[in-house]
Amino acid sequence: MQNIYEMPKGSLISFMSNKVKQSGGINLAQGIPGFMPPKELLDCLSDIVYEPYHQYAAGNGDPELVEVIKDYHKQQQKLENDNVLVVQGATEALSLLYIYLNNKLGSGFATLAFDPVYESYKNLPPIFSGSFINYQMGDQGIDFNHLATTITENGVKLIFIGSPGNPYGLSLSESDLKKLLELSDELDFYIVFDAVYKDLYFNGKPYQLLDVNNKRLFYVNSFSKMLSITGWRIGYLVCDKDNMSEIRSIHDYTGLCAPALFQKALVKYLKSYNFGNSYLTGLRNNLMKNYAYLSSILTELGFRIPKTDGGYFVWAELPEGYTDGFRFAIDLYEEHKVAVIPGIHFSDNCSSFIRVNIARTEEEIEAAVIELKKYFKK
Repeated sequence: MQNIYEMPKGSLISFMSNKVKQSGGINLAQGIPGFMPPKELLDCLSDIVYEPYHQYAAGNGDPELVEVIKDYHKQQQKLENDNVLVVQGATEALSLLYIYLNNKLGSGFATLAFDPVYESYKNLPPIFSGSFINYQMGDQGIDFNHLATTITENGVKLIFIGSPGNPYGLSLSESDLKKLLELSDELDFYIVFDAVYKDLYFNGKPYQLLDVNNKRLFYVNSFSKMLSITGWRIGYLVCDKDNMSEIRSIHDYTGLCAPALFQKALVKYLKSYNFGNSYLTGLRNNLMKNYAYLSSILTELGFRIPKTDGGYFVWAELPEGYTDGFRFAIDLYEEHKVAVIPGIHFSDNCSSFIRVNIARTEEEIEAAVIELKKYFKK
């Protein structure tokens, strides 16, 4: 008989999400939005579906979409065409950057991210024989002296930063981000700034690292979460021209191009509807409401919820007496058909945590709460 508590190989996100896809239930595991994309965006797609946009797109991105992206960022910085590359979602951008830096620096260098970490950050390095460091900040934030020592002693050449992050939606302060940039120049490492959740904040807008004059900084973003189109696979990368020239040549033989039809639909929508601002405001309000509701329920049930600044998830420590997040996640699904992600997937230090997707409908969240209460009542 198969042991249901045997840790599977590969992604626990896929493992838990596939349970729902195969056997039904409530999927609060994978970061899939439970909301439809903007109706206006779908109308734009419908309007062009019979147009001749079904072949390869320009490798660097649809020229009009590149212009829209440049215009969107112009208040922060003037971008040129040679600074922007449209890719197949932020995940491709992350892997493309790792391939590029691996070629540039030679294999075996160390990569670092702040604990707990998004799965791509820690799983890319081993694929290329590199090492990875989960760096714990501590209650007082980043100890920059200790961080500098860690970087130097371990040969760290790349730091991934998500702000707000995934699974834990913490945003780094402007001061900390600027110190990290200064440190990158001093200690000779690169920074990949992941801005996928930048507009899904709960309070003030988080500070963003974007500077195409800094050859050590790469900026990654995506339309997937902000417009509830994770299946469209449209993201983009911004960096200095010299690095971008080399990155594009690698992209030609890996990703090639993002889907042409979806790029065209995005162009039409973003230009006509203020870069999706109205939809984004509604989505942000839904996330804030779901976060407040679910975190309050979990707190009542004994979970500890650290302060969160934004994103798609509640990051929660199990109640006293529960120490195994993987076992908890298996039991919750097997007994009540609610799927969540064990914290161990994001850090060896977080075995008593779970990640819960809040980007679902109110009805789904309420149904999951009913089952959670049944679990603890038992």
